[in-house]
Amino acid sequence: MNVEIPPYVRDTALQFGAGVPYALKVLASQLVDNPDMGSASRLPGILTVLIEGDLFEDCPALAVGYIRESDRIEIRYVNLAPPTGPVADAQDEDQDQDQEDSASLDTEEVTGRQITDAWQRVTRWLGHHAPDSYAALRPGVSPSVLSGLEQELGVHIPADLRALWSLTAGDDGVDGSGCLPGNRALMALDDVAAFYRQQMDAQAHEDTLNVRRPEYDRITVWKAAWIPVVSYGVADRTSGLYVDTASGYLGRWSRYNEGSGEELDTLATYLEDVADMLEAPALATRDKPGLVGGALVWGSGLDPAREERWHPLTG
Repeated sequence: MNVEIPPYVRDTALQFGAGVPYALKVLASQLVDNPDMGSASRLPGILTVLIEGDLFEDCPALAVGYIRESDRIEIRYVNLAPPTGPVADAQDEDQDQDQEDSASLDTEEVTGRQITDAWQRVTRWLGHHAPDSYAALRPGVSPSVLSGLEQELGVHIPADLRALWSLTAGDDGVDGSGCLPGNRALMALDDVAAFYRQQMDAQAHEDTLNVRRPEYDRITVWKAAWIPVVSYGVADRTSGLYVDTASGYLGRWSRYNEGSGEELDTLATYLEDVADMLEAPALATRDKPGLVGGALVWGSGLDPAREERWHPLTG
């Protein structure tokens, strides 16, 4: 398990005391042995662990937020820990809320920057090597459009999806294939809303039947916190990926129930991995990128009709 402490976190840590970097180093070694030692926070996908200031010289009590993935941990923020014991008055309570709101805004800013950096790496590569796939990407949408979608879904759109959809709000694909691994496609926002309604209607039907089913036999088709984002193809909804707004992680849906479940990826790490595979295809593990003319085509979803024209990337 690799524990990463980004430079901006190290810079923030120094503001709280000279002993804080050492305290973070100790915490990082503890997280290697016990990555789930933190508790769930109000921020999707973020676990929080407290550092007791009495244990380290020149280090106050701190609240440290981090994300846990399958093979890595990234510390996202460091803040002063809220005071322990009962809250003395409403002013203290407001101060605690202000600190939490500040941490939330900082985290959203970092998440947005990660999404932007990763997606720009992908689109920069497409622009240079796969112009047809690049041209198939739809432009981003305004915050007002996203607010309208949020009202339609009745679900808060998290910072990572807002950042992505402000850059690109769908992929029209080439020959029915998108530019993501497996030739999956980023769903257009109208399709996101339509599919979400369809799945929620299906779940409402199952909930009616679940009342008469034993608990172990109840069926969950969809949850309100799931926002679809990637589909099997431009017009194929048999499977795809959703963002679980409750956990912050990606999950898979499938009409045939194969391979469903949590991906242990956030949207940011998923897009970062896509960019890595395009920039260093020889090291790609999830899928193999290649080209058919001016289109990016991934090996795992290669149409036999295009196999002879497919040129895998080796650089």
